Amino acid sequence: QVQLVESGGGLVQAGGSLRLSCAASERTLRRYNMGWFRQTTGKERALVAAINWSGGSTYYTDSVKGRFTISRDDAKKMNTVYLQMNSLKPEDTAVYYCAASRSFAVTRDEYDYWGQGTQVTVSS
Repeated sequence: QVQLVESGGGLVQAGGSLRLSCAASERTLRRYNMGWFRQTTGKERALVAAINWSGGSTYYTDSVKGRFTISRDDAKKMNTVYLQMNSLKPEDTAVYYCAASRSFAVTRDEYDYWGQGTQVTVSS
């Protein structure tokens, strides 16, 4: 069972930056493709960014292109995936979740393992 633990959320002013981390309990996570999703109250959980198992391919939803960067570090003892968020906007406020998939997926249903989520709040 893969366990994912997010950290790095918090409160930041518009224009600021945050870096989210997702640590995995399982070294075999390096075989998984990873995604960051976000969800606000009353809305469906939506993919923000994804990275394939090798780190060679990435995906970003249009609203975050040029501002967010997804990366992964599989050299550490604990496999870690990051989401660097710059130029944050109030509309980026959400609970952010990391997830693992056996395919380079863009839909929620294709992800097999989920973290518990971390709150990001961007004040105007």
